[in-house]
Amino acid sequence: MKKLPIGISTLANFIADGYVYVDKTPYVQMMADRGKYYFLSRPRRFGKSLLVDTLHQLFAGNETLFRGLHIHPHWDWAVQYPVISISFAEGLLESRAALERRIQQILELNQEQLGVSCRHHQDPAACFGELIRNAKAKYGRDVVVLVDEYDKPILDNITHPEVAADMRNGLRDLYSVIKGQDANIRFAFLTGVSKFSKVSLFSGLNNLEDITLDPRYSALCGYTQTELEYHFAEHLQGADMAMVRSWYNGYNWLGESVYNPFDVLLFIAKGKEFLPYWFETATPSFLVHILRKRPFYLPDLEAVRMDYKALGDFDVDRIHLETLLFQTGYLTIKEKIVDVPGSLPEYALTYPNNEVRYSLMGYLLDNYLTDTRPERSAIRQALIRNDFAALERHFRALFDNIAHQNYTNNPIASYEGYYASVMYAFLCSLSLDTRAEESSNKGRVDMTLRLPFINEAKRVYIFEFKLVDGAEGDGGALVQIKQQDYAAPYRDGQHCIFLVGMEFSAQVRNFVRFEWEEDGLQG
Repeated sequence: MKKLPIGISTLANFIADGYVYVDKTPYVQMMADRGKYYFLSRPRRFGKSLLVDTLHQLFAGNETLFRGLHIHPHWDWAVQYPVISISFAEGLLESRAALERRIQQILELNQEQLGVSCRHHQDPAACFGELIRNAKAKYGRDVVVLVDEYDKPILDNITHPEVAADMRNGLRDLYSVIKGQDANIRFAFLTGVSKFSKVSLFSGLNNLEDITLDPRYSALCGYTQTELEYHFAEHLQGADMAMVRSWYNGYNWLGESVYNPFDVLLFIAKGKEFLPYWFETATPSFLVHILRKRPFYLPDLEAVRMDYKALGDFDVDRIHLETLLFQTGYLTIKEKIVDVPGSLPEYALTYPNNEVRYSLMGYLLDNYLTDTRPERSAIRQALIRNDFAALERHFRALFDNIAHQNYTNNPIASYEGYYASVMYAFLCSLSLDTRAEESSNKGRVDMTLRLPFINEAKRVYIFEFKLVDGAEGDGGALVQIKQQDYAAPYRDGQHCIFLVGMEFSAQVRNFVRFEWEEDGLQG
């Protein structure tokens, strides 16, 4: 059984040390044959660095590494190109001066590896251009330029706009060199997490072909279902594959959906336990920073709709929350929508899988509430027992624990959406099948919760939330569920249906009426 390539990002190690390798060279061949300048955005830990190294070894002509791979018989191994590799993956840069020092170090390393030198040591852009020219002059071949984590210096400072803007300007100066050296370049590939607007970062490099949303390259990074089942069959014996898919698959860029490779490898290595391996490698602190400035109705993340321009229109001084969530992997494309033939498309976004849904809501919950851990266990057990008295008691304690400053500093606390957001985030954080704003011909349900259990009828809870004035409710939440007949879609003879109305008061900062009843019309 081959070894799991956890943390391996160089092709030589994959081949020499017997790691499981998923051959992506058909996509690499397509890029090399069809174009010259490419840009790809993918979330972190999706195999971008391995892709960059594969391109490096291919153009450098390291033929032995590609024996047995798709591209081997289709490549001219007699031709070798000088390769310049730039990566900002290592370390944290917090100033323009630090960025320029790092660029200079990277350029010096490339000079050593290629056996050429530059005179313009104090000017990174000038040195980069000279490096390209000198490499071509020495080797007699056009140069290949590969840039990994091209945007990391910006994203590392995204909550400090002035620093991030300074980083952007420094990187723009560097990347603009590539366009000016067109006559000396055979191939250029830039990849990272975010997709900054061409005007802000690539104003001098407008000939990049962006393959981020090209269906042909949707599976360039990540594992498809077929790849997973073929290459990891032995490793996954005994695993609940339907559950594996719901937890770790679902990332989509308009083509075939893929699994996050990091999740798959850690899931197998850790005894096939369903845990948020990818999410825990880096928490989205930027998200909390943005939400504090621009409150957002969290249930809307179930179904975000964005137009073509907004999906890729991102910059340090124009941060769209939904755009950033998509580019960083917390949302993915569910559907491409063209309402009018010939018009620009829109995209429906949602969570890629259960890992992101549960973990993201849990993270946001912990940053808006005080210690919710005691209530999490108690509410989960109350739901399992179908104990509504206990549910009411522990839900009340949950809102009692909300930190005072989260009301005084949070404008959304004055609206119904705040309480729905808390309930939604809380139940999602319990790893329960929680859905918000589901539509039917009866209307839009605030929230539904499904609890399937073995040897027991499936249960569904239908929640409606109302914000009322004063310290008393009028029963309107439960009345609306019944009047709109929100339970109708679940009357299939397979569900026990429970209707729950919760009426909140901004003055009380808690709910003032909690009502429930079992649906009397189910079969």
